[in-house]
Amino acid sequence: MKGRVDYDRLREQFGTQVLGPELLAKLHQVAGADLHPLLTRGVYYSHRDLGPLLDGYANGKPFFVYSGRGPSGPLHTSHLVQFDLCAWLQRRLGVPMYIQITDDEKFWARSGLSREETRRWGLENLYDILALGFDPKRTHVFFDSRSIAALYPLAIRVARKIPYSTVKAVFGFEPSTNIGLVFFTALQSVPAFWPSWAEGRSIPCLIPCGIDQDPHFRLTRDIADGLGYPKPALIHTRMIPGLLGEAAMSTTANSSDNALFLNDPPKTVERKIHNAFTGGRATVEEQRRLGAVPEICSVWALWRTRFAESDSKFDEITRQCRSGELMCGDCKAQLLERVQAFYRQHEVARETAKTWAESAIVTEAPRPL
Repeated sequence: MKGRVDYDRLREQFGTQVLGPELLAKLHQVAGADLHPLLTRGVYYSHRDLGPLLDGYANGKPFFVYSGRGPSGPLHTSHLVQFDLCAWLQRRLGVPMYIQITDDEKFWARSGLSREETRRWGLENLYDILALGFDPKRTHVFFDSRSIAALYPLAIRVARKIPYSTVKAVFGFEPSTNIGLVFFTALQSVPAFWPSWAEGRSIPCLIPCGIDQDPHFRLTRDIADGLGYPKPALIHTRMIPGLLGEAAMSTTANSSDNALFLNDPPKTVERKIHNAFTGGRATVEEQRRLGAVPEICSVWALWRTRFAESDSKFDEITRQCRSGELMCGDCKAQLLERVQAFYRQHEVARETAKTWAESAIVTEAPRPL
C-alpha cells in the first residue's frame, strides 16, 4: 500500500497507550453488550486515559462524547468511523454527544472555499452525521459561525492559556498564516470543557479521533488543569486506506476515485469499488495457490469498518482471502451489495435527521462567563 503508516511507531512517538484486551473487556462490561466492530477489529487501537473515564462511569460519574467535522466537501465512508463509535457509545451508555462543525476553520484554511460553500457543506455534513442514529434529546451541535455566542465566552478563557509559541510548534504555522487559524486553536478546545462550564461541575470528556489528531488535543489536555476542568480522554483510530491504495481515504488525494463519498450515485459507487486496489495476485491461478494479502487491500479495509455485518463474517472474508478461496472480483461484488444497501438506508435516515438538525444547534451561552 502506498505510503503505509507504521501505527505502532506513531503511537510510541505520541506516547499514547495500547487499547488492549483488558481495557476492551472493561468497556464491554460497562456497555453491557457486544463491543462495536471498530473496537473488536482493531480499527481503534490507542487511547489516553480511557481506563479512568470508564472507572468513573462505572462508579456513577457521567461523561460526554465530543467529535467534529471540518466541512470542505461531502463526507466519505472513512469520515463515519469516529461518528459510528460516538453513536454506539450514546446508544449503549446514554451519554450526551457534542458535535463541532468548523465552517470557520475551513474558510480560513482553504483559500478556494467561500463562506457560502463552507456553510452549505457544514449543513450537508451535519445531516449525514446525525443520520447515523444519534438521539435528538442528547445531541448538541456547535456550528461555529452560528454558535459563536455560545462558544466565545469560554473561548476567551481558553485563548488566554495558550501561548502562540505552543500553537506554532504544534501546527507549524508560518508568518503568512492568517490569525483566524491561530484563534481557532482555542475554539476547537472549547467543546471539551463546555458542559463542565455550563453545568458548573466537572464532567469528563471522551474524544474519538484519528491518531493524527492527537497532537491537537494534547494541547487541549495541557491547559485543562489551569482552567479547572478535567483533561479529555482520547481514543484513536487508524486511518482507513483509500480505494486507490493510498494510506488514507482522503478528499485531497489526486483523484476523487480514492474515496466513497456519501453523495456518490450508485453507478459511481459500483465503478469505484470495481476499480479499487486489492491485495490480490497477478493471476487467478496464483491467487488460488498463494492466497491474497488482505492487510494491503482497500476492499478488505472497507469490510473491516461497518460493512461486514458481524465479526464472524469479517473473519470468514479474511480467511477466504488469505487461503485463495475468494477471488477479488467476488469479494468486490459482495461488498458492493453491502455498500449500496447502506446508502439506501442512510438516505432515509438523512431525511429524518433534517427535521431536527436545526434544533440541535447551540446558539446561546448557558450563563455569563
